Amino acid sequence: MAAINPYLMFNGTCEEAFLFYKSVFGGDFPYIGKYKDAPAEEGEQLSEEALNRIMHVSLPIGNTVLMGSDSHPRYGDVGFGDNYSISINTESTEEADRIFNGLSAGGKVEMPMNKTFWGAYFGMFKDKFGINWMVNFDENQPNK
Repeated sequence: MAAINPYLMFNGTCEEAFLFYKSVFGGDFPYIGKYKDAPAEEGEQLSEEALNRIMHVSLPIGNTVLMGSDSHPRYGDVGFGDNYSISINTESTEEADRIFNGLSAGGKVEMPMNKTFWGAYFGMFKDKFGINWMVNFDENQPNK
């Protein structure tokens, strides 16, 4: 397994929070994307505020990557306990499926494992204990 990283969720303050974290830890954002950068769902109309919310940001801190995003209007605001996920980056699609299927058993799948527009094989779920997980395999990286 490549890495496990914390993933924080915000209700419109992700950019402000990550600029603050960057001011403390230093470093640069390898990626920062907004919802306006993503393909729109069919028939979905987002406000200017929603389009400018952070879809994903990452900040390397030592051997860990702090990741985050703002909630999407489709799902509503996040509350205490739902404002974080544990993100697992795997070394293959097979490992991603094994971990996803194992940990999601008895839980609630939010997004099944699937190829994404950003070049990853990705899925999200809440396990049977109420913990949010994300499983990701970056298809742009060679398998080991």
